[in-house]
Amino acid sequence: MLDYNEIKPKRFIIWNGEPCEVLDSHIFRKQQRKPVNQVKLKNLISGKVVETSFHQSEKVEEADLDKKIIIFIYSRGNEYWFHTAGDKSDRFSLSSDILGSQANFLKNGMEIDALIFNEKIIGVKFPIKMELEVTEAPPSVKGNTAQGGDKRVVVETGASVTAPLFINEGDIIRVNTETAEYVERVEKK
Repeated sequence: MLDYNEIKPKRFIIWNGEPCEVLDSHIFRKQQRKPVNQVKLKNLISGKVVETSFHQSEKVEEADLDKKIIIFIYSRGNEYWFHTAGDKSDRFSLSSDILGSQANFLKNGMEIDALIFNEKIIGVKFPIKMELEVTEAPPSVKGNTAQGGDKRVVVETGASVTAPLFINEGDIIRVNTETAEYVERVEKK
């Protein structure tokens, strides 16, 4: 059991009978009252984000989530097929609802962590930054910096990312998978 002040970001708790990830927390005191922990929770099953408060006398149960490594095989429509690491015969599919927008960054043979609650996969954890090759990049036009000097490029997974004008086709760039933003160029061909 966690006390109200132990409910911090990146922790997993059981709230209203379902596992939730703590996205944000702030402990404060209103006038002469006892401290309150204002938290933002993301329900790992439904994906909804809610705000709630935990008072000094409240305790909450920590979620018992298991992790296992799964390997991406291929996708067809809204289904993404995986197999368990070390057992290629244990194949299963996950919907885009579970994977979220980060599914755009899946590469064949890529390993990711699956979050398991009550023997069911409820979510996945992607690497925060990935190195991807640029497959399509429009040419840079001299003097085209009125909009900040950015252009849309397509990476090897098919995802579209905003990148600086100096990025060309064939370059390897580092992308933040949580925000789908360009971070830096790794290699220039």
